[in-house]
Amino acid sequence: MKVIICAGGTGGHIYPAIAIINKIKEKEPTSEFLYIGTTDRMEKDLIPNLGIPYVGIEMEGLNRKNILKNIKVLIKYKHAINSAKNIIKNYNPDIVIGVGGYITAPVLIAAYKLKYKILIHEQNSIPGVSNKLIAKYADKICVSLPNSTKYFAKDKVVYTGNPRSEEIFYIKKKNKEEYGLTNNKKLVIMVMGSLGSTTMTEKIKEMIPKYKNKPYQVLIITGKNYYAEYEKITIPKNVVIVPFIEDFTSLLKSADLIISRAGASTIAEITSIGIPSILVPSPYVTNNHQYKNAKELEDIGAAKLIQEQDFSTALVLEQIDKILTDQTLYQKMKKSSASLGVKDSATRIYLEIKKLVKEDTK
Repeated sequence: MKVIICAGGTGGHIYPAIAIINKIKEKEPTSEFLYIGTTDRMEKDLIPNLGIPYVGIEMEGLNRKNILKNIKVLIKYKHAINSAKNIIKNYNPDIVIGVGGYITAPVLIAAYKLKYKILIHEQNSIPGVSNKLIAKYADKICVSLPNSTKYFAKDKVVYTGNPRSEEIFYIKKKNKEEYGLTNNKKLVIMVMGSLGSTTMTEKIKEMIPKYKNKPYQVLIITGKNYYAEYEKITIPKNVVIVPFIEDFTSLLKSADLIISRAGASTIAEITSIGIPSILVPSPYVTNNHQYKNAKELEDIGAAKLIQEQDFSTALVLEQIDKILTDQTLYQKMKKSSASLGVKDSATRIYLEIKKLVKEDTK
């Protein structure tokens, strides 16, 4: 199978794209891939470093604050469609797959105009701008969360889960002692994104002294930009602070509770492992989609949702104590979380891809 896959901007789009590539390689080792991304976002370095053939197209997202700047964006958009047309014609794939980010719109519109089969994947509860735009051109739309199906045509959409979920499910658990933690106490992990958060850092710093004498231990992942801010604080013995953890998911499998943002990748990790969570959605993202992600988990009893403006030491400590001490509640949250973790998500997406490719060869 020859595949063009397109995703850009953030890990929430890029890592699911990599998971799809890995599953196709597993099923069909002789498959060929071309990844189309941007010229200036994280995929431009990450994808070539994985040995995946890569082409960058210059593109940028719409400017919601200054509409006049979108004239430049629209010019780039037209150029991007023409560039994508040439790339797709020369490569001649069996299918073109879009996994989110503004680069996907011009690439998949080009694929549609050239009459290639198209599959898209939506990671968030609320569809992104690009996926809303190109949904009408897609032959199949795969979604990560059940409620997302209502935003797309019934004859096109299928609930597959996030392809990262399948990869996460098979990752080996890390021993807590490798991080200066003990195995005989429950573990709470606090993390507010890979880079951290200015507003949340101040709130988390206030909480640290209150963890003293708690029966559980806390690992705080500050983000590389904020680690230095914790150096002047007296840290209780049951609290460990680190800037970043490379194999975070392996350690998360040893945790009892996570307090985090509610991005698509985080939701995939939480539900694949089946861990209870306290979710603090970022209010700074497009369409407030993290809130919708978190609400979907809260609605089925898998998580407690606390908005950033309501986040306080008293409220969070109360919720931690309640979740970790009420075993009936804990097991219900654990079971509800796991119910959204599709253990064969990447396989489901591969089967949808295979159906479209077979249709095209009839």
